[in-house]
Amino acid sequence: MYAIIETGSKQYRVEEGDEINVELLGADKTVTFDKVLFVDDGKTPRVGLPYVPNCSVHAELIGETKGPKVIAYKYKQRKKSRRLVGHRQKYSRIKITKISAA
Repeated sequence: MYAIIETGSKQYRVEEGDEINVELLGADKTVTFDKVLFVDDGKTPRVGLPYVPNCSVHAELIGETKGPKVIAYKYKQRKKSRRLVGHRQKYSRIKITKISAA
């Protein structure tokens, strides 16, 4: 059984036992995702309009991680103008514990 969920304006394909990085969540140890776009239990796939009713995905918060460093370097020739900016996105690491579809 797998599902497609939406969180942080991104979509993720998840199964039970998967560990994924999502945008930083300000949550406790357990997280419930109600925005389920698609559920497939092996027999009948269900597509939501836009979300599947009475379906949710339960997850456990493992911790916080950081993504790769992204460097932006701005340069203007003959102007003595240089600017270096770095960014490192923070993510929440979650483990999918249960997919409940009514």
